[in-house]
Amino acid sequence: MANTAQIKCINKNPRLDPYHAITHVGGFVTAPWKLTLDDAISKIERNEWQFYVERPRGDRVWVKVAVSRYGNKYLKTEEDGDEPNNLLSLPECP
Repeated sequence: MANTAQIKCINKNPRLDPYHAITHVGGFVTAPWKLTLDDAISKIERNEWQFYVERPRGDRVWVKVAVSRYGNKYLKTEEDGDEPNNLLSLPECP
């Protein structure tokens, strides 16, 4: 069974450019954690971890691995119909 963690922050460079991918995700379980995008994708694909973000209403939206039309893997949340994007609206990780 996979461990579960909430993603509470991201790193993206440059931060406001919607065309550049997230480079890191982070949060807090028993201590602060931060993973590269590749590490987070690997943990999801190996079923070691499942990640989610919490919406303002308090419910969870699960994070999954997606593949761009160019074959690049990235993280996105399940479809929820909310804007702004759940991951991109998170604050910057330290």
